[in-house]
Amino acid sequence: MQTEATTETAETTESYQLTALDRCDECGAQAYIRVELASGDLLFCSHHGNEKKPALEPVAVAWHDESKKLLAR
Repeated sequence: MQTEATTETAETTESYQLTALDRCDECGAQAYIRVELASGDLLFCSHHGNEKKPALEPVAVAWHDESKKLLAR
């Protein structure tokens, strides 16, 4: 039963896509990074996500980064 819950969480995290309505918790810009923590989720623009990554990565359950969309043409 524990394995099934882990699989569902991984699939949900991989299929989740940020939209233009998702805003950075720091500055309000469009969010491109979603950090899943045990206590909840944080959304960041690319700048603030990269700035906070060293502190948050060790405690993050999942790190969803869509900042490559910034370079897409």
